[in-house]
Amino acid sequence: MAVPGAWAADGGTGSEHTVAIFIAQIIVLLLVGRLLGEAAQRIGQPAVMGQLIAGILLGPSLFGAVLPDLQQALFPKTVEQKSMLDAVSQLGILLLLLVTGMETDMSLIRQVRRAAFSVSVAGITVPFACGFALGELLPDAMVPDPGKRLLTSLFLGVALSISSVKIVAVVVREMNFMRRNVGQVILAAAIIDDTIGWIIMAMVFGLALHGGVDATTLARSVVGTLIFLAASFTLGRRLVAFLIRWTNDNFVSDAPVITMIIIVMGLMALATHFIGVHTVLGAFVAGILVGQSPILTRHIDEQLRGLITALFMPIFFGLAGLSADLSILRDPALVALGLGLVGIASLGKFAGAFIGGTIGGLSLRESLALACGMNARGSTEVIVATIGLSIGVLDRTLFSLIVAMAVITTMAMPPMLRWALARLPLKPDEAERLEREAREARGFVPRLERLLVAADDSASGKLASRLTGLLASARRVPVTIVKVPAAVAPEQPEPADSVKAIAQEAADNAPPPVPDDKPVVPADITTRTITVPAAEGIAAEAKKGYDLLALGIDEALQEDGEINPLVGAIAAGFEGPTAIVAARGPHAQDPAGYHLNILVPINGTSYAARASEVALAIARAQRTSVTVLFVSQQPQGLSRQQRLGRHLGTDNAEDAILRHFVELAEQYEVPVRTAVRGGVPPAAAILQQIRRGDHNLVVLGVSPRTGDALSFGPIVAALSAQCQRSVMFVSS
Repeated sequence: MAVPGAWAADGGTGSEHTVAIFIAQIIVLLLVGRLLGEAAQRIGQPAVMGQLIAGILLGPSLFGAVLPDLQQALFPKTVEQKSMLDAVSQLGILLLLLVTGMETDMSLIRQVRRAAFSVSVAGITVPFACGFALGELLPDAMVPDPGKRLLTSLFLGVALSISSVKIVAVVVREMNFMRRNVGQVILAAAIIDDTIGWIIMAMVFGLALHGGVDATTLARSVVGTLIFLAASFTLGRRLVAFLIRWTNDNFVSDAPVITMIIIVMGLMALATHFIGVHTVLGAFVAGILVGQSPILTRHIDEQLRGLITALFMPIFFGLAGLSADLSILRDPALVALGLGLVGIASLGKFAGAFIGGTIGGLSLRESLALACGMNARGSTEVIVATIGLSIGVLDRTLFSLIVAMAVITTMAMPPMLRWALARLPLKPDEAERLEREAREARGFVPRLERLLVAADDSASGKLASRLTGLLASARRVPVTIVKVPAAVAPEQPEPADSVKAIAQEAADNAPPPVPDDKPVVPADITTRTITVPAAEGIAAEAKKGYDLLALGIDEALQEDGEINPLVGAIAAGFEGPTAIVAARGPHAQDPAGYHLNILVPINGTSYAARASEVALAIARAQRTSVTVLFVSQQPQGLSRQQRLGRHLGTDNAEDAILRHFVELAEQYEVPVRTAVRGGVPPAAAILQQIRRGDHNLVVLGVSPRTGDALSFGPIVAALSAQCQRSVMFVSS
């Protein structure tokens, strides 16, 4: 087929023609990759396989065989043209490893570490040994440099041993096995596979750069890698979290956090380059640290993943497919070698994972599911093979065979894993855990990522800071306290950090966070002072991303039961839930003292449930109990024993609500007392229980009423006017 003059290899004028071809290449790779990725997903395969096959079809395997002139015109082999695509591809590798690291759930590894480590170690050792042995037995004609056969063998060992955590995660999530015991082990083992594999691959790359293996080079690579990992997971973790938070809080331009994440990735990639290992290790570790940042909001996460998924993944995997030439399979000897490669990779990984699962204490069916799940290579093998090809330890024939192996094993894995998982019965303890986790996933407190406090130096401001510090300790989420100038300047103003000190002490003295396997770190509490009007300043701060606003302003609740207009204005500028705190009774004199005696009125509404969670989280941090009050519609004539015990043996709505609260309290490990009052208005019932139980804090869920001023209805108005104990109104 004739190629139009404008697209001929010698057409156009210099750089303009090169750029035009580059843009055309990007368009074709994105379009064909998206279409085949969509088709792959519709038949139950991961999209990345469609993108890889798109590259194979656009390369010499099909497009080049049918229309060689047009294929050469679109993908010329000139150095300038190839370097442009290679640059995008290399950046794509780093970004893919960044996302892989962000998906690494270290807490998951801690939960199932015994089984996961045994599966991963055995699942890497057996296929690595098989791949290494294959490399040593290859004829010299298939080794790029027979003098560096050892490096080729090491790369083959790595390529055959690592599983693709992305492919595994997609299939396990699709099967709704993400939280099943075996699903967690599969994911954790794949994560460990990736981590160990990239460390090994980075070291092998360092050896390849030095042209061979010697004790000095190997020691430098190992020691340098260990120092890098130790520094990253100690000082690096705090530094990355600080940089992300600082960028989020101080920049007003669009998407500054994404820029900072990419800069961090680049710096860590350069750090690994300077110690003599591959940049992919730095990008992968950067992803782990970014994923552990306490304010990596879902919005930022989605933006970054969207950029990588839409642009860099189709280009990288399409270019990897372009580099593969499956027309070599016309040679029967290479077909036999390819089948042997697939067989060695599959049997080695299957046997290793199965043995590891058995050693880790899993049943035969669970070990079988593990062995099926760990056999997907996918994107990981392609990245390893691409690096091997770029540094000359793999030739194009071996590269093409590895790509074919990655496609075959990945496409075979989903149906095999579905078959194995469908035959795993649900154990009673596993069913109980899944039910508990489902309840927690619907909860309010577990989804809190960052808290904002607006407080002055009044007793209410200090109590709000104390309660927020206790709430933050439940998940060790960061807190920002905005100092609001008092309406009337005190004669002796408090130190600027007084409210922070109260919140810090409350959070640091709390028990370990929930769940207990989350690392215990000091509470992250910052204080800001605003110079603009309070409502304006807090609204500006709220744009930085917060999940709850706690308000502690002097006279937040007025004597007539109305909400302070300043509090209403501040709450109106915050789009999420708020908690208004008023210090009364003993807390009016000593807001940081007095052990909390908490009362939670409930009525079955969603906002009451939210307040219940807040109260239980605070109670756990304070190591105290909670009394739950249900205002019953039953007549007052029921005996006290009947009112307190009805929920134990009946099935009405009241009993179900109380049972749910008791179960929630068990999850938080908080002792709970129940009280039921009927025949009186809710506000009167709450005031009666306060006197009877001598409670000093009421946590009440409320719903805002529409109108010119902030209002929560008659119950809140009555409590604001009559209650002489501290209150916390949690608004939806």
